[in-house]
Amino acid sequence: MLSVGLEIGYPPMEYYDLDGVTLTGFDVELTKALAEKLQLKVKYIDTAWEGIFAGLDTGKYDIAVNVTILPQRQINYNFTRPYIGSSVTIIALKDFPKKIKKPENLEGYRIAYQGDTTAQYFAEKLVSQDISITSFSYDKIINCFDDLKLGRVDFVITDNIAAFYYTKNDNSPFETVWQGPPDEYIGICLKKGNDALTNTLNNALEQLFADDAMLNIFGYDLVSSVLSEFEQ
Repeated sequence: MLSVGLEIGYPPMEYYDLDGVTLTGFDVELTKALAEKLQLKVKYIDTAWEGIFAGLDTGKYDIAVNVTILPQRQINYNFTRPYIGSSVTIIALKDFPKKIKKPENLEGYRIAYQGDTTAQYFAEKLVSQDISITSFSYDKIINCFDDLKLGRVDFVITDNIAAFYYTKNDNSPFETVWQGPPDEYIGICLKKGNDALTNTLNNALEQLFADDAMLNIFGYDLVSSVLSEFEQ
């Protein structure tokens, strides 16, 4: 059994389908493919994002998915090789009168992000550069977009993957107004010292890349920035 910790409610990575019961998303497809390679059954454990690392520490699950690989996290946890790349993205309502061209233009506006994510770290970096913003931290990314739609905040900072989900339809009220370079990488996170499973997952990921399964799951735009990682 491969037990997976994830925060259900972060589309398109992991969320419930329209029936409210069926778990779907990129990470769900990925972990099912990995489990098949390892000849294991997979079990999903819904965990609030702020508790995702504690769950690994206590052995609540074997792996956590959709975790940005950061140097400070690598000190305390194992990571597989990255399986997708991402970049910081700023979203606004299509009819919002202010069209920003760079993050510095967020000065004086109300900004929403999901707490304890790279979006929060990005907002904090802006503040450290003396860019005055009013920040609102949410437990769920969906709540950020709900309040953006209601006009309670002016912009949402997130990653390009979530941004794609919320802006992909022509009738979406949202639009991407700025996107940074693809300088963030997402991998599978494990308890520190769990090297055997880390190596096993890396081998399985390489196989999924080799047979184009990763392209079929995520699409070229999301995996292209990490392809070179597997060619070395």
